[in-house]
Amino acid sequence: MKNRLKIERAILDITQEELAKRIGVSRQTINSIEKNRYIPSTVLALKLSIVFNKNVNEFFDLEENEKPTS
Repeated sequence: MKNRLKIERAILDITQEELAKRIGVSRQTINSIEKNRYIPSTVLALKLSIVFNKNVNEFFDLEENEKPTS
């Protein structure tokens, strides 16, 4: 999975620490999500969507090899 979390965070001009506090996780969790080492739960993804005021799929996307076949 790829994400735009770092870009969206920069647009809001907030640090990893600030974002982490807003959604109730550690700064390390935000760092791990941004580096694609951790895939957030549905609840965490929804919390992020509220902070960024965007749909989840606007900042998370599947890699081509992860997308379902038709």
